[in-house]
Amino acid sequence: MEAVLSHLRGAIERGEYAIGGKLPSEAELCRTLEVSRPVLREALRALQTMGLTVSRTGKGTFVVADAVGDPTFGDYAAGDLLEVRRHVEVPVAGYAARRRTPDDLDRLTRLVDRMERETDTTAWVAMDTLFHLTVAEAARNPVFRRVIEEIRDALARQSAFLNELGGRREQSDREHRAIVRALADGSEHAAVEAMTHHLDRVETTLTALVRPARTPAHDSHQAV
Repeated sequence: MEAVLSHLRGAIERGEYAIGGKLPSEAELCRTLEVSRPVLREALRALQTMGLTVSRTGKGTFVVADAVGDPTFGDYAAGDLLEVRRHVEVPVAGYAARRRTPDDLDRLTRLVDRMERETDTTAWVAMDTLFHLTVAEAARNPVFRRVIEEIRDALARQSAFLNELGGRREQSDREHRAIVRALADGSEHAAVEAMTHHLDRVETTLTALVRPARTPAHDSHQAV
């Protein structure tokens, strides 16, 4: 899927598929690229998330940009989502370290254990969002939980995107485990540090996917 995405993205960026133009049909692309329809559809979804194309029911997929901007996950742009996560989930981790109960720790530990064993991406993504919701619940403030519920769909879409294209799963598992250890220790500082590191790695992976190494150096620091 990554190879298909790279091929189609490159063709769009080189102008082989012009803005306003339509991509070949799924059947034609499957024949040309010698891939299955599920693989192709994953790549097409990624192109749409990156803002390069739009899919119009019954009409096909159309090119709307020749350069990747800020990806959109559900109703929210990646940059907006990350900004809010830093302002909410980092302090939430600190509160959770002070207020978590033994039951909270048990649920989080069992959840991370399951995530480390899970091989299905869809199931793992569901547990990923549940992990962040459970940390918010451990902070004992219903407003925090409501905020995470509001962005839950966007978190799931972002998680799937990063895992399919950025190979983030094992790294995320380690970062989640570090967050749980900090909560178990009751260390507000360690919990804040662990959540900050987790979100830093999310941003780094997004940046690498959206702004590849071939882009000018002065663009590489921009958040996505």
